[in-house]
Amino acid sequence: MKLLVLNSGSSSIKYQLFEMPQKEVICSGLVERIGLEEGEVHYKSIKGNLDETLKIENHKQGLERVVQLLQDKTTGVISSTDEIKAVGHRVVHGGSSFTTTTVINEEVKIKIKELFELAPLHNPANLEGIEVAESIFSNAIQVGVFDTAFHQTIPVKAHKFPIPNKFLEEDKIRVYGFHGTSHKYVSEQANAYLGKSESKLITVHLGNGCSMTAIQNGKSIDHSLGFGPVNGLIMGTRSGDIDHTLIFYLVNSLGYTLDEVNKVLQKESGMLGLTGFSDLRDIESAAANGDKNCQLALDMNTYRIKKFIGSYIAAMNGVDAIIFTAGIGENSDVIRQMVCKDLDVFGISIDEEKNKVRAKELIDITASGAKTKVLIIPTNEELEIAKQTYELL
Repeated sequence: MKLLVLNSGSSSIKYQLFEMPQKEVICSGLVERIGLEEGEVHYKSIKGNLDETLKIENHKQGLERVVQLLQDKTTGVISSTDEIKAVGHRVVHGGSSFTTTTVINEEVKIKIKELFELAPLHNPANLEGIEVAESIFSNAIQVGVFDTAFHQTIPVKAHKFPIPNKFLEEDKIRVYGFHGTSHKYVSEQANAYLGKSESKLITVHLGNGCSMTAIQNGKSIDHSLGFGPVNGLIMGTRSGDIDHTLIFYLVNSLGYTLDEVNKVLQKESGMLGLTGFSDLRDIESAAANGDKNCQLALDMNTYRIKKFIGSYIAAMNGVDAIIFTAGIGENSDVIRQMVCKDLDVFGISIDEEKNKVRAKELIDITASGAKTKVLIIPTNEELEIAKQTYELL
């Protein structure tokens, strides 16, 4: 059966069309820089490839372009949308409602919408992807795979907030965690490479959104994101960890409304707030040309990652491997080099030449003699979503 996977991120759409259960990729691609002046569309199929630059206003426009390419007379791979029997969707926040892969119906969509406030950059895009897919692939079964599901194994000592008990017991306020599909996939790939079923791993997912997970014996035991996907690491437009008294100061002393504060922390902070750029490629280029703000932002970004590495090593009493993944983790040798510098006390050291290689598959960049493995593993959330969708159906 033909199964389409849609992974709608905050500023991008990844897509892959699979023949299942063979796991054969018929076509794949990426729509990126959505909402910026110049968007990009990449399409690769068994019949041909296409790369184009155009303004993409929103996710709906991006998804409609993907469907046009799928049915293109020259490079398309389907003659009718009815050929696609199922569409698997990445959904960022499942709250306490969704702990497993789920067939999407009206009730599920309502619950996804109810969680907009907890993932305002993602759940709306995820739901839009679902609704557009429903209208285009009207005969396909729509399935949701939730980022939060993998992190259900985080123990209560790590997922409970130190606030009155009623907020967890009655309102289900806790650490939920995100990017779970990615962390699960790369951890399984790492264990296969290491030849271990029992391991201590730290997975570092770096994209426009960023997160880290401590994974012990295949299970998530701690994670940098929490109730919503805004805390932890410094991200493209999100602040990561801040002193929460700043929120009250912004409201009570500086006159911001809560909605304005939310917008600042979610959409105007992080690397964008520090540099004026949200795309790391632009930031690295400006830093290399002497931009002091961009240089400082890179230092702040990687310093925060180092701190989480240290805390997770303490939580697991050791580490077997550090795994870099996602768009920045896989492609930025600058970030990897800055993160791994001066971590030799933990047995972490990388080979500078190996680190410069663009990762298309798992690459071991560990320096000779270093105790802890450092791996670049390209994530494949789409394959993981396809597997979970097919298994459910």
